[in-house]
Amino acid sequence: MECTVIVTYRCNAHCQMCNTWQFPSKKNDEFEPALLNRLPGGIKKINITGGEPALRDDLAEIVSILRNKSRNIDISTNGYFTEHLVKVGGQYPDVAFRISVEGFPELNDRLRGINNGFEKGLRTVLTLKENGLKNVGFGIVISDMNKEDLLSLYALCSRMEIEFGSSTLHNSFYFHKSNNVINDVEGTVTVIRKFVEALLASKRRALKLKVKDWGRAYINYGLMRYIAGEKRAIACNAGKELFFLDPYGKVLACNGSDEPWIMGYLNKQTFQEIWNSPEAEVARGRVADCTKNCWMVGSARPAMRSHPWVPVIWILRNKIKLMMNRDIWQ
Repeated sequence: MECTVIVTYRCNAHCQMCNTWQFPSKKNDEFEPALLNRLPGGIKKINITGGEPALRDDLAEIVSILRNKSRNIDISTNGYFTEHLVKVGGQYPDVAFRISVEGFPELNDRLRGINNGFEKGLRTVLTLKENGLKNVGFGIVISDMNKEDLLSLYALCSRMEIEFGSSTLHNSFYFHKSNNVINDVEGTVTVIRKFVEALLASKRRALKLKVKDWGRAYINYGLMRYIAGEKRAIACNAGKELFFLDPYGKVLACNGSDEPWIMGYLNKQTFQEIWNSPEAEVARGRVADCTKNCWMVGSARPAMRSHPWVPVIWILRNKIKLMMNRDIWQ
């Protein structure tokens, strides 16, 4: 099981694809770190996100508690607050960091509504690497607005031997968006196809990063299908294989729904009471009936883990096609 902990809805960026910054949580209303002790142990992976998690003064304390719940912690951040993030990384060098950028400087700053955002993010990546952190990299939200920078940004990450994650536009209560749309579907799909081929033919020096690229090829194949309006290749099991904790202590089945599907309240109930509650079953029923076909990393990764042969066979088949100079899209 995986978990995403949304530590705040406060954000210093004004992203075009996400309006969370317009609906910030109040600092005094956000959960105290001690609440996280109520989470179960043995969680496969925990993602810390926001808003901008570096706006939490107690981020290090949050990480300290969550490291007792999972061996795999990653922080999604825009990287603007370099000093704070580097301090957390110095205390917990096994934590992963994904710095969100939308392309190179001018484009990134325009789409994220933040001055010098790319420079700040790059500086954070470099400083974390200089301080010995291994699992550091960029993440991008692919759209027709930034598709032209996608392959070049991946090439930069490959040269730097850092991670490169990706997602695409979604509409939901979480983003406070209902009008995110990719107008140039054909052009965006064409670029993602080239990106998928580049990932499958990864030229990374480190084997671990090369293997991750192969897995991300399947992730981006799913993104491409979603953008093209096709059905998910692997069914979503939100509320079973993953859950979300929001800044107010609510346990949610999903962050892609049009309204919050609340399973329970961690500040009033034990996690087991929440997980086995009638409200949780109702939320799971809504997931089962959902037709949005979202393909977010948070739900795609556990689905791939539950059905490992689906991505493995796809990766092997298409790597063979590439080695034989055959078109993998036919």
